Amino acid sequence: MHVRRPPIVDRKVRLALVGCGRIASNHFEAVKRHAERCELVDVCDIDPAALRAAVEKTGARGHASLTDLLASTQADCVVLTTPSGLHPQQAIDVARSGRDVMTEKPMATRWHDGLAMVRACDEAGVRLFVVKQNRRNRTLQLLKQAVDSGRFGRIYMVNVNVFWTRPQEYYDSAAWRGTWEFDGGAFMNQASHYVDLLDWIVGPVESIMAYTGTLARNIEVEDTGVAAIKWRNGAMGSINVTMLTYPKNLEGSITILGEKGSVVVGGMAVNEIKHWEFAEPHAMDAQIQDASYQTTSVYGFGHPLYYRNVIDVLQGKANAETDGREGLKSLELLIGLYQSARDGKRVNLPLHY
Repeated sequence: MHVRRPPIVDRKVRLALVGCGRIASNHFEAVKRHAERCELVDVCDIDPAALRAAVEKTGARGHASLTDLLASTQADCVVLTTPSGLHPQQAIDVARSGRDVMTEKPMATRWHDGLAMVRACDEAGVRLFVVKQNRRNRTLQLLKQAVDSGRFGRIYMVNVNVFWTRPQEYYDSAAWRGTWEFDGGAFMNQASHYVDLLDWIVGPVESIMAYTGTLARNIEVEDTGVAAIKWRNGAMGSINVTMLTYPKNLEGSITILGEKGSVVVGGMAVNEIKHWEFAEPHAMDAQIQDASYQTTSVYGFGHPLYYRNVIDVLQGKANAETDGREGLKSLELLIGLYQSARDGKRVNLPLHY
């Protein structure tokens, strides 16, 4: 892919944000943390109250539609924090306007939509960034280093748990929540960062078998699901997800068991290293205590770190850590998982396309 946009060297990176809902505040905070290098010039929302609040909070210019924003914005990159099912068309519209795109997870709710986003950005010569802020968590960075440096030897088993709570009021708070078209279920929305770990940390998945169910919430999509996974490296494992944990969020964890090592990264949102044991000592072992952190939010603290990479890329200093193609990896896993649950069959990856 040839990016036509030259690096930004003599001014701040200009950003616009579309969708001033729940996750937008994490982005506002991240932009503020990097105020010396970037600025938010425009915000957009179809809800006048949400738009007014965002304008007051950020001082950016407000727009009632993406069309209006694109007609006048000076932004270098447009950030999409809208309902997931809206990302594909909005990303394509932004790309065709000649601006880079940053989209929240999941990048799309359908496989062909994800492919179309990547294609449109390629054709327009712009970049596509997919937010995966949990990859920046110190705990997961250490785990990734341990895997990449071969400390586990052969990996035998991997287990991921996401035991959280989303009450009916959460789904009722907006009409798009809990719908197939705009949101996706517990796997695609709440647990998508954990699905991302399956490929990013452990490697390519060979096949997947899944069950999903809507056990207690009045929604179209699943509130609970399990999947058995086989990796190409021979490892086997599972991912277990529910939004019905009583009475509040309990655990977001990954366990890796290998020939020469065992690690559990747990806590509410993979924020604590619970167990760390390897046959051979290594300098990284000294960082375990410092890596664990307290969190009151399942979002963690990764957004400012994610923004640091995006700004570096736009300034010509770095490569993108999670571009559109990297984003497609977890989308492919999610779509494979849903296909398996729907058809009652094992799904082999990669998907045919």
